[in-house]
Amino acid sequence: VALRRSGSTWRAQDIDRDEIESLADLTDQLDDFDSGATDDDVSLVFIEEDDEWLGLLRISVETIRDPRIFLSDSRVIATSALAEQIFGDALPILPVEEDDSDEETNGRPDAHPVGDSELLSDLGTPGDVLVEIIANAGALPSDVVATICERAGCLDVLDELRGG
Repeated sequence: VALRRSGSTWRAQDIDRDEIESLADLTDQLDDFDSGATDDDVSLVFIEEDDEWLGLLRISVETIRDPRIFLSDSRVIATSALAEQIFGDALPILPVEEDDSDEETNGRPDAHPVGDSELLSDLGTPGDVLVEIIANAGALPSDVVATICERAGCLDVLDELRGG
């Protein structure tokens, strides 16, 4: 989903994942959504797959071709075709260590967030808080997106788009 703030007004649109084969394809898809954007406008894109990982992009007039990016777990670049297509050239894959599992999470390895964790700081979610929200045991990507949107003041627009 993409959310755009113009002034104090937010609007949302779904992104067609079938049309995305790269980060450039994604930013191209946002061109119409961002048409008429001013320097103060900002677009956020939330990408998740099967409740496993969350990718965030922040795009402004200045950064349309070089967006700010954050990924909840760098290792998905190696295991998800979608993550690799979008983030593979923009973010590093962090190595997984042998004992990188947590008994409290049923053997599921701890996430390795990567990218610009401060991309939402001025929207109510500083980097340390973003990492904490993502690391919260049991938090699904949709929960993280809802928390971020609530903090940014656009949860109602997201809920409306999702039919909630």
